[in-house]
Amino acid sequence: MIPFNPEAEALNNILQEHSPAIYNLLSEKGKRIFFPKKGLVRQGQDAKGKDINATIGMAIEDDSTPMRLQSIAQCMDLAPEEAFPYAPSFGIPELRQRWQQLIRDKNPSMNGAISLPVVTCGLTHGLSVVGFLFLDPGDRLILPSMYWGNYRLVFEHAYDVQPTLFNTFKNGRFDTESLRSTLLEKKGKKVLLLNFPHNPTGYTPTVQEAETITDIVHESVKAGESIVVVHDDAYFGLVYEDGIYRESLFSKLAHLHENVLAIKIDGATKEDYAWGFRVGFVTYASKGIDESVCQALESKTAGRIRGNISNAPRISQSYILKAICSPGYNDEKRKKYELLKSRFDRVKKVLKENEQRYGAYFKPLPFNSGYFMCLGLAEGLDAEAIRQTLLNRYSTGIIALEGVLRIAFSSAAEKDIPHLFENIYNVCREMKPS
Repeated sequence: MIPFNPEAEALNNILQEHSPAIYNLLSEKGKRIFFPKKGLVRQGQDAKGKDINATIGMAIEDDSTPMRLQSIAQCMDLAPEEAFPYAPSFGIPELRQRWQQLIRDKNPSMNGAISLPVVTCGLTHGLSVVGFLFLDPGDRLILPSMYWGNYRLVFEHAYDVQPTLFNTFKNGRFDTESLRSTLLEKKGKKVLLLNFPHNPTGYTPTVQEAETITDIVHESVKAGESIVVVHDDAYFGLVYEDGIYRESLFSKLAHLHENVLAIKIDGATKEDYAWGFRVGFVTYASKGIDESVCQALESKTAGRIRGNISNAPRISQSYILKAICSPGYNDEKRKKYELLKSRFDRVKKVLKENEQRYGAYFKPLPFNSGYFMCLGLAEGLDAEAIRQTLLNRYSTGIIALEGVLRIAFSSAAEKDIPHLFENIYNVCREMKPS
């Protein structure tokens, strides 16, 4: 086996000295990865500002600005330096600092140190980076029984990790008892992935459920075991009902216990309605975490990014940074939130008004947030057959899962929502006459 690089060893020594629990949670690949301080990137940084800089693999105009095609440059309102050069593998420093502050602003109950977010090329890339750093083949990745299908590609097929599932809902609530029994049934390293607002169901825990989940995680490490809790916060902030926990569960778990490593994966994708920009972030926290541990984790994360995609696009990062710094940013986001909430409210109203009529064919699963809601189908109804009929005869698209239809009300105009559910009802009635 190839010996550890001295720079990887240096990062590992920091983690072993200051947080042995976090070190032991790293995968074998995670222990070997590092960001090269003496490599090409560092040598390029050393030459920055010199009269002659023949280091970086970029083309430069005679006036020292990035070489560019006017046909591209004329399409944007950014300075050439904000769009065309490579970004650091860690991400643009000011954007990282701003996003860290936004995490604190959005989660006011959270106290204590957190790492500087490292920029990834979207949240899916962030999940993959975390899989690289913390999952070995055969490790336990704990997920709810209903989960985003792309997790299979990200974790199961890429890192040879078979998910361990707990039941998602019981009696119209999040099944915390199933989570507890699944988390406690076996000893050893565990990685728990929580995704709220949840895809596909559009559910976020109540305030009480959030407390219970926190207690369960705490209980799981009392015996001295360690756990990684990954928070896939893709839809963070889109909570539409009272009594629902409005912060990220990251805020509760970030400093819960020395044996809990909390990882927040979030980004501009849904929070800032910039899906194609592919700007995500990975942020770490644990009780007693210090700057040296934060920097070691950031360096390992940036090392994986450097060795995988090199860096996330600068142009996307620059635009998101400009948006965050804009005086109208919060007001714009509030208006988009209100638009999505109006669609959510219309869905609730339509389902309530037609509860008896629809009930023979489908019933909504619990939902209170996010982009989606799900319909559980009556016995005998085939989700894929319904989807195909909706496409071919009703010009209506939905997602078919096993025994469930997923409805993205986020992409349906409010005026079309009653028609959408009537189309589903009509197809179900045709396929399963009363």
